[in-house]
Amino acid sequence: MAYLIALPEAFAAAAADLAGVGSDINTAGEVASAATTALVPAGADEVSAAIATLFGSHAREYQAISAQVAELQREFVVALGAAGNSYAAAESVNVFGLQPVLDAINAPAIAMTGRALIGDGVDAVAPGTNGGDGGWLCGDGGRGAAGAAGQTGGNGGAGGFIGNGGAGGAGGTGTATASPAAGGTGGAGGWLYGNGGAGGAGGAGALSGRGGLGGNGGSAGLVGHGGAGGLGGDGMNGGSGGNGGQFYGDGGGGGQGGAGRYTGNTVSSIDPGQGGSGGNSYLFGNGGNGGQGGTGWNGANGVNPNVTAVNPNGTGTLGTSLGTGDFPVTNSPAAGGNGGQGANGSVTVNGSDGGAGGTVYARVDSASGAIGGNGGNGGNGANGGNGGAGAFARNVYPDVGIAHGGSGGNGGNALAPGGVGGNGGAGGYGQASKMGSTGYGGLGGHGGNGAAGASGGNAGNGGAGGNGGSAGLIFGNGGHGGIGGTGGVGGAAAPGGAGGSGGAGGDGFGYQRSQGYPQGGTGISGGGGGNGGAGGTAGHGGNGGAGGQGGNGAKFFGTGGNGGDAGVGGLGGAGAAGGEGGAGGQGGAGVFNGPIGSTGGTGGTGGAGSNGGDGGAGGSTGGAPGQGGMFGGAGNFGSTGTGGAGGAGGAGGARGIGGAGGNGAGAAIGANGAAGSDGHPGNHG
Repeated sequence: MAYLIALPEAFAAAAADLAGVGSDINTAGEVASAATTALVPAGADEVSAAIATLFGSHAREYQAISAQVAELQREFVVALGAAGNSYAAAESVNVFGLQPVLDAINAPAIAMTGRALIGDGVDAVAPGTNGGDGGWLCGDGGRGAAGAAGQTGGNGGAGGFIGNGGAGGAGGTGTATASPAAGGTGGAGGWLYGNGGAGGAGGAGALSGRGGLGGNGGSAGLVGHGGAGGLGGDGMNGGSGGNGGQFYGDGGGGGQGGAGRYTGNTVSSIDPGQGGSGGNSYLFGNGGNGGQGGTGWNGANGVNPNVTAVNPNGTGTLGTSLGTGDFPVTNSPAAGGNGGQGANGSVTVNGSDGGAGGTVYARVDSASGAIGGNGGNGGNGANGGNGGAGAFARNVYPDVGIAHGGSGGNGGNALAPGGVGGNGGAGGYGQASKMGSTGYGGLGGHGGNGAAGASGGNAGNGGAGGNGGSAGLIFGNGGHGGIGGTGGVGGAAAPGGAGGSGGAGGDGFGYQRSQGYPQGGTGISGGGGGNGGAGGTAGHGGNGGAGGQGGNGAKFFGTGGNGGDAGVGGLGGAGAAGGEGGAGGQGGAGVFNGPIGSTGGTGGTGGAGSNGGDGGAGGSTGGAPGQGGMFGGAGNFGSTGTGGAGGAGGAGGARGIGGAGGNGAGAAIGANGAAGSDGHPGNHG
């Protein structure tokens, strides 16, 4: 309690104000001085001169009196300031002098009841303990202490005959071994007069659990207002407001509901809590307003996994080779074995690379000639495996024939969100060594397609608002219903994976004709780039919560409380960009005496950007109004909530570049491959 009832600062402020007033008066006198003491006669006759002399005489007398008043005012200001300083010093002495007297008065009461007669209750210090009660006659209750982990917050101490209740302590947080606890209840107001204390906030939940309930506000005594309810912990309801005084007083407002919390895909997420109910009044007073509903949990953002798991099956087998440069085969056709296919993985295991084709050295004088083995295709997996390379083929002098390099294998497609497609294998080199022979390069493999990005999570809905408290019996308005909680924000999507690059076409070497693309081909030998993956699906915003019901007005004179407005819908998540298309492979070259090189491969198409998530719908249910009294109307219905804005659409993926054309020996360069198309941007939610 405070014993000094005089404020020396007020004396100082009053003295400063009076000094300012005196300064203003002096300034006004100086301004008027010239116009009154030096009055110019209106004419040259004796009457005008006499009148001017008379006015000047009066002005000089006024200046003399003003100087005396200014001196008196200055002395009064000095005296007032000195009196304030003296009073402050005297009161300080009185406090120290009265404290032993007060201790003597309180000693018997403390000895008999453990509670002082006059004085404030002690604030609790040890975790979870209650605040001390105020003195029997006069004093405020002490604050309750916050609870330790898993421990309920301490209750606020009660006020004395006259005094306010203390605030409740916050509940303890949850741990792996202890559940979160509720906040402490606010202390009761004094029996004659005093407001109830506020309830403590509920404790925060553990990693995957709810929090504690918000503490209830303390109730008033005969005259006073109820205390406010405490904030609910994660997913829990806010505390109820305390009731107003038995004769007069408003009910306390309900505490806000705890926010929802996303706890992962494997555990059900925590829905938000409802706002606490407003406190009631008894005879004269208004009901307390309901607390706002908790905010819905936000959807998780999409995250593409970083998969590094190697496929246990290894690379595809190598194709069988035939002959060597010194010991070529003579069988016709002389075809190398194809490389083995790469093993498929899964969404968590990468695809294997395809095996390379078998090389061929042959002496074959026929149309079929030496044919290199084709590379195996890469396996599909989290990230696609690379295609195997096409094999080298040589038709050895002195036979006249053809040599055809093997085709590269195609890259595997990605399966994991945001996974990258495998690269296509390069085409093999075809070499024919005899005059009149022709060498053909093999086709490059196509790049694998990238996978779509990970999707964003949908958000949770807002919690319902608390109900308003009822007014007193005789006179008072009902409390308004609490506003519904706002929906959570949808999670953003992750970008799509890039397509794999196409393999380069093989070169051709021949003394009659060198051709950087296969026999009878279209002139294109570079592999096409893979398509980029689409951006992931964006999460939708949560819906707004329902508004609380308005409290009833007094039975005789009172208006019902308005229903609470429904909550606002949450924002939709942002869409993601599509993956970049893979580059086309370079065309094969005609190395010697070749008329043309081949055309490069076509770049892959960029992935489509994903659409933004839809905004959450506004709460559809506004709170119902409270009933009016005999002389008072009913409240208004709460309005529906506003829908949340949609998320932004993702950008389209960049197009893959076309492969470069191959060189023709002694002739024009082959044409470059066409670039792929850009991916389409996503739409806004």
